[in-house]
Amino acid sequence: MKTITDTTNLVTWHIACHVNDIPEDGGGCALIDGKQIAIFNFARRGEWYATDNQCPHRQQMAVSRGMIGSQDGEPKVACPFHKKTFSLQSGQCLNDEAYQINTFPVMVKENLVYIGL
Repeated sequence: MKTITDTTNLVTWHIACHVNDIPEDGGGCALIDGKQIAIFNFARRGEWYATDNQCPHRQQMAVSRGMIGSQDGEPKVACPFHKKTFSLQSGQCLNDEAYQINTFPVMVKENLVYIGL
């Protein structure tokens, strides 16, 4: 796996997948450094996002299979099991402030999706 280290921001970019591996307006999952990362192609907004794949509510690896949308202009994903809704920008749960997921920077370059850890 190819990685690129950005020493100015202390981010290491990891190739996660090809652009075509993630459906438009949907998500997929990649295993990076032993961690499941949910990747979202929010085509309606022309944006990409990455978060933890594990929902903290029931510890299920399912966030990548959730439905994406917007709430008051903020991009979000809803866990498919219990509908906890998370901001794709901050990771904060939008319907239960007790929960949060990590978010990660995404870079798309030459039809490859990179995730920054």
